Amino acid sequence: MNDRELQLKIDTYSDMLFKLSYLRLQNVQDAEDVVQEVFYQYLKKPQTFQSPEHEKAWFLKVTLNGCRKLWRSAWRRHRTSWPEGEPAEDGIWAQAAEPQADARTEAREPEECFFRQEARTRLLQAVMSLPEKYRDVIHLFYYEELSIKEIARITGRGDSTVTSQLTRGRELLRKSLKEEYDFG
Repeated sequence: MNDRELQLKIDTYSDMLFKLSYLRLQNVQDAEDVVQEVFYQYLKKPQTFQSPEHEKAWFLKVTLNGCRKLWRSAWRRHRTSWPEGEPAEDGIWAQAAEPQADARTEAREPEECFFRQEARTRLLQAVMSLPEKYRDVIHLFYYEELSIKEIARITGRGDSTVTSQLTRGRELLRKSLKEEYDFG
């Protein structure tokens, strides 16, 4: 594999893998480490993929496995956590909640953009507060736009398990967000 091909893979997948890792680990440095390890594994043993969907599934599965490996590590279990709301972390919230820029986004009024960004940030925070099994399927279904079958294959869960976790995750989000907006 030449440098140009590798750079193309990094450009294609790094943001997606970082967001998934950050959603799972809730730490910028750990997420960056996992993404770096995924690309190292890709370089170490180049894969042959049947299709672009197969390639994307491989990258997502290796990322999830890397997150699990880091989460289970002795170092992580014994590490003390930083206080919430560190400036670097706040920037990631905004970046992860930010949609892809397009012409329609730029044409909106500034107030509308602000309120949409606030709503996306609150939604992302609600997703981050979900238990891991629901957070994964919600992220893969809505943010990565994968089908239930693809999510099942990537996570190693059954189709019915993914469907029920997606349903339960949606319900938890609905309750969480309803409480936030319920003023009565």
